[in-house]
Amino acid sequence: MATLTKTKKTTTKTSTPKTTAVKTVKAENVPAKKDAAKDLADLFEDGLKDLYWAEKNLLKNMPKMHKNASSPELKKSLEDHMKETENQIKRIEDCFKELGKKPQAAVCDAMKGLLEEGKGIMEETEMGAVRDAGIIAAAQKMEHYEIASYGTLAAFAKVLGYKQSLKLLLATLEEEKKCDE
Repeated sequence: MATLTKTKKTTTKTSTPKTTAVKTVKAENVPAKKDAAKDLADLFEDGLKDLYWAEKNLLKNMPKMHKNASSPELKKSLEDHMKETENQIKRIEDCFKELGKKPQAAVCDAMKGLLEEGKGIMEETEMGAVRDAGIIAAAQKMEHYEIASYGTLAAFAKVLGYKQSLKLLLATLEEEKKCDE
């Protein structure tokens, strides 16, 4: 039996690849603010202030996420996390006590942005499974931020010899990791 093979003539057009101009930006030192951290202890305190703001504002916003969730499991998870967050706020206050400082919050730009994104996701989705998925995605991003922040502050506390703060921060870090799962 004979096999029939059809040959197709192809032409290859060659062109010069497009080149994208790379803009070179001159690196420069960023001047420190007047009240900038001068040492690791200052940086640790600044981190506590950020997390204090982040946790308090997350707690304020979780009821909205809870109300907009439709899944009973998601609602329960958010309820549990609200209780955990209240305890985490108390732990941060205890860290300030170890420093001999009054608990103070400083606007956390990262959490502020994540909360805005979460609000936007709820506005851009219909109630139901899709909104639930959006709430979970937004909450997970928040958890990842918290995991990074608590891990960093725990490392600082260890170096600085803040034993009580280290213990408290590691306890919260473990809770955040569990919540992320």
